[in-house]
Amino acid sequence: MKSILSDLEKIILPVAKEVLLPRFALSTRQFKADGSIVTEADMIMQDRLRQQLSDRWPQIPLLGEEMSETEQEECLRNSQAGVWLLDPLDGTSNFAAGVPCFAVSLALLQNGEIQCGLVYDPLRDECFTALKGQGAWLNGEHLSCVSSTLPLKNCIALIDFKRLPHSIAQFLVSTPPYGSQRSFGSGVLDWCWLAAGRVHVYLHGQQKLWDIAAGSLILAEAGGCALTLEKQPVFNASLQSRSIVAASDAALFKTWSECLCKI
Repeated sequence: MKSILSDLEKIILPVAKEVLLPRFALSTRQFKADGSIVTEADMIMQDRLRQQLSDRWPQIPLLGEEMSETEQEECLRNSQAGVWLLDPLDGTSNFAAGVPCFAVSLALLQNGEIQCGLVYDPLRDECFTALKGQGAWLNGEHLSCVSSTLPLKNCIALIDFKRLPHSIAQFLVSTPPYGSQRSFGSGVLDWCWLAAGRVHVYLHGQQKLWDIAAGSLILAEAGGCALTLEKQPVFNASLQSRSIVAASDAALFKTWSECLCKI
């Protein structure tokens, strides 16, 4: 299975550099029905990767963010050999506006579980990868969450306020239990930066399976912890949006979760 990551890097990295970098801050944006932004770069990335993945693994269909919901559901129903879960450009608003925080994410779902994942940031040339039960890596170097010795009140929290329940968002704004707060606008990188120790705790109200798939495996294999606000596993192989409570180690996760439960 480890050779699959090498094959994926050979496919994804060149396509991302060729398609995304020349269009950064230059792509015309359009708005989807849900109000989110899509650019030509999203569509070109999805089409190019669909073709190359199909050439290499013709038996495995691709479920991409920019497909219709009907097409996505069909992929999940007919995934006996597995299914690729692709976010061709996560952080599209950043990408279109010239904010340097976006990435491509791909994961392989088989038998209801994520088997491998890759998140690539072409601007920083950072490639995060993971294999179920075998570990996580950043540009080939083993990635392991460092246990935080900081109390929650001194931690950096990565919080997406837009999609949180109002009561939680209001409490965190008025009485923040952490030291400082960030929101970068790319969910797939949020997972990876938590795994890399760049932030300590994470909270997001709604992510789709293509946002969660690769990143959740990378964090888990690096030693981090994550559940939903309802204390359920974050990934469930459906199109249903999921909330995320996460931290870089088990002790901090327990403190962070207990804090949120009191709200």
